[in-house]
Amino acid sequence: MSPPTAIDLLYWRDIKQTGIVFGSFLLLLFSLTQFSVVSVVAYLALAVLSATISFRIYKSVLQAVQKTDEGHPFKAYLELEITLSQEQIQKYTDCLQFYVNNTLKELRRLFLVQDLVDSLKFAVLMWLLTYVGALFNGLTLLLMAVVSMFTLPVVYVKHQAQVDQYLGLVRTHINAIVAKIQAKIPGAKRHAE
Repeated sequence: MSPPTAIDLLYWRDIKQTGIVFGSFLLLLFSLTQFSVVSVVAYLALAVLSATISFRIYKSVLQAVQKTDEGHPFKAYLELEITLSQEQIQKYTDCLQFYVNNTLKELRRLFLVQDLVDSLKFAVLMWLLTYVGALFNGLTLLLMAVVSMFTLPVVYVKHQAQVDQYLGLVRTHINAIVAKIQAKIPGAKRHAE
């Protein structure tokens, strides 16, 4: 059985696997709301160690009682190759470098006002984020993002026509407002979006 893709998980194509992943994320995030990151990592490590040590002892006792020679219960996992090749590391660093460079270029463009309208949009976004930050902390936003990731795709698929209709209305209103603002700002005439 192949591991599920992110799309399979987000669209709940295998309910059991998605439930496990979604539940694990929620448990981790709720744990982080109550305990520090260090405590959560330590408790997770202790839980995994408790399970693996208990299983190892159980299998050793079972082998002694049944007088079998099955070997180490985690032998297959211990023999798995888990090192990254130079090519894989290069691929990931190239990808990371691409995103970091593009982000830096975009931030430079916005902060140094290469395009007045884009910089104003960015300023409005940052201003709105000050209100969001006053209402929620980062962990709450992350929790909301995880819940949204696992619910919105399914809701969209089930109600796609209605959602598209309302999004079209919202887009029309936003474009009208942006056009009015651009008309009022000297030198901000731009191509139609």
